[in-house]
Amino acid sequence: MGTAAAATAPPRPDRPGRDPRTYTPKHLAERILTSRTAIEGERKQVTVLFADVTGSMELAEQVDPEEWHRILDRFFEILTEGVHRYEGTINQYTGDGVMALFGAPISHEDHAHRACYAALHLVEELRRFAQELKRERGLTFATRIGLNSGEVVVGKIGDDLRM
Repeated sequence: MGTAAAATAPPRPDRPGRDPRTYTPKHLAERILTSRTAIEGERKQVTVLFADVTGSMELAEQVDPEEWHRILDRFFEILTEGVHRYEGTINQYTGDGVMALFGAPISHEDHAHRACYAALHLVEELRRFAQELKRERGLTFATRIGLNSGEVVVGKIGDDLRM
């Protein structure tokens, strides 16, 4: 019900220079582009963080589509900030969540620690957001976060900044 608007939203005027469709912050994009191996593809040990909204379809049916868009926009803002804080990169936005990489395309020996710190930070920030939604709108907003470490092949798929 009305969630397609989130996928095609134009840049917000209150966030100059930030396009919600942009996956990679400028400082990380510059590091990626100067490292050809990050683009050409290579085998790496990484940690992947997955996060999404529990029962998002049922929740979306409880609110106006524009309100749901605002809720998801703030949710994605929290996720993106938390991932970038620990130098992870958003690999993919899903309808109600993200898949983020730690250790690729920029290598970090401590990728698993960074992902864990990001997850703990996100748990706290999303708890606050859920409390705000409960208090102000009466909504029960819950999220799931999972981590997995292992070997992957990381490289360019499409344009240079979507790994």
